[in-house]
Parts: sequence; structure tokens; C-alpha cells
Amino acid sequence: MAKAPDIRFDVSSVLNRGCRDYQEDAIATDFPRGADFGYAVLSDGMGGHAAGDVASKIVVTEVFSELKFQSSDGERFANNVRDILKSAAVSANACMAAHTTNNPDTAGMGATLVAPVVVRDQLFWISIGDSPLYLFRRGELRQLNEDHSLGPHIDYMVRSGMMSEDVGRNHPDRNALTSVLVGEGIERIDCPDKPLRLRDGDILVVASDGLQFLSNREIRRVLDETSDQDSTAIADRLLGELRELNDPEQDNVCFSVIKIALLAEAEDGPNIFATDFEHRPRKKRQVTTRPIKPRPAAPEEAAAFPQAMQSAPEN
Repeated sequence: MAKAPDIRFDVSSVLNRGCRDYQEDAIATDFPRGADFGYAVLSDGMGGHAAGDVASKIVVTEVFSELKFQSSDGERFANNVRDILKSAAVSANACMAAHTTNNPDTAGMGATLVAPVVVRDQLFWISIGDSPLYLFRRGELRQLNEDHSLGPHIDYMVRSGMMSEDVGRNHPDRNALTSVLVGEGIERIDCPDKPLRLRDGDILVVASDGLQFLSNREIRRVLDETSDQDSTAIADRLLGELRELNDPEQDNVCFSVIKIALLAEAEDGPNIFATDFEHRPRKKRQVTTRPIKPRPAAPEEAAAFPQAMQSAPEN
């Protein structure tokens, strides 16, 4: 078996309150200099002051601590990343349940989770909710993780002709979450069986949905124009683009830019950019404290909505 290429990381993170009164996002990263692994843990909380911000901190603290502990044994960590990520998410969810039991005023709080882990040239991740994980490679941008909201189902209905584009774009439920950590059963977990092989020059962006006030097209343009700069310059540029929007509804924004440098290229893997993907701008997420079931459909899509929910393909 060929030796995995040596890897170097260049990482920079941003945490900004946007136009909100308080910060509900949280992030922690660890990419030790000289190590062949690193990880980021990000969470977007829901439930308001003294609830959403607590929820995101609980999730980040629990998952980050478990990754830190487990990575002390590098070989075991590399061989068990997926199981470690799932176990950490379950533990964080249990901590949420314990906190709400002991603090009834925070009942109903929730949080997303997205945690990419790079081991040598392999990318693993776990994702619950709608916080995106992007890969920018050779001029193309793609969201790698599943979007656990109704948005993908509504977009599928639009593409299938079951709903007009205008109705889909402005649908009141498109940002309602279908899976989130609330201390109860976790509806869906995105944690692929096989890792993605990274290439030299790849840029990862792990973010809360506040970054999606920029469209995928705008994010791709920024990364394309700054890909030869360091991660701090890229992060500053993304934040600057959000500020330039001057959107009065700008959500909290939290993200980390991770640049990958490999000293030797591994063999090419499958072309993950072979299929088209949406460049639709992201609207402000509907704040919720639990997974939302689809509301009764408006007259225009009443017949189509349940069918689309059943037949929409998984990401």
C-alpha cells in the first residue's frame, strides 16, 4: 500500500454576531503543527439568549473534548474516526438532555453539529442539521454534507415541476430543520462510511448557515479569487462580502477556512463534481427548538408535497 502523502494545514476562523442581539454560534478547531490530522467542530444554537448559545457551547465542548481525547492515540484514532464521531454526537445530545432537565427554563433548546476530521489525506465528517461543509477544488464549489432542512425537498419539487420556482424560493418552511440535537432522538445523522480523499490545493469551509446569506455562486467567486492567499485573507474576504450585503436580517455567522497542502498527490479518486448542484441563495433560517414536521401545504402544492417528501433523493 502506498504511503499517504504528508499534509500541511492553514486554518483561520471567524465568529461574528451579525445583526442579532446575541451570539448562538460556537466553533473550536485543532490542527496541530506537524501532525497529520486535524479537526473542527461547529454548532449553531437555537432557543434564544441563555438557551441557544448554551446549546451550541455544550455541543462543541462535548464533541471537541472527545476528539481531543481520542486523537492522543493516532493510529487508533485514524482507524475509528467514524465511530468516534457518532459516539461524540450521541454524548453531546445526552448532555443537552441533562442540561434541560436540570434547567427547565432552557427546555426546547437545540443545536446543529458539523465536524470535519482530516486524517492524512482522508476527510471524514459528521453533520446534524443544516450547517454546511463546503469543498472548493480547482475552481468548483460543492456542499459535501446533507442539508437536514426542508429546502432540498422543496427544491426537488421545483425541479420536478410540482411547485413553481417563486413559491419554492419563498416557501415559509424551506429552512425548517428536519434533524437537530435537542436531547431527544436524533432524526438523521450524516456520517459517510467512506472518507473523501483530499487533493493538494483543496479548500474546506465549515460554516453556520449565516454564511449562506451569500449564494454558492458568490462563495465560489470569492474562493476562486483568493485561493492563492492564506486562510486569514480568505476568511476576511468572506466576512467582508457579508458586511457589504448590509442585510438587516444577517444571522450570526461562524466559519473556518481550512487550506490543504499535500507534499505528494495521491491517485485521483472519483469526480465528485460530476453532477450539477444548486447555487440558490440562502435565506435566514427559521429558528426552531425542535425538528419541524412539514406543515399542511398551501393550495398550490397540496397534492404534490407529501409525494415529494417521500420520493426526494437523499444527498
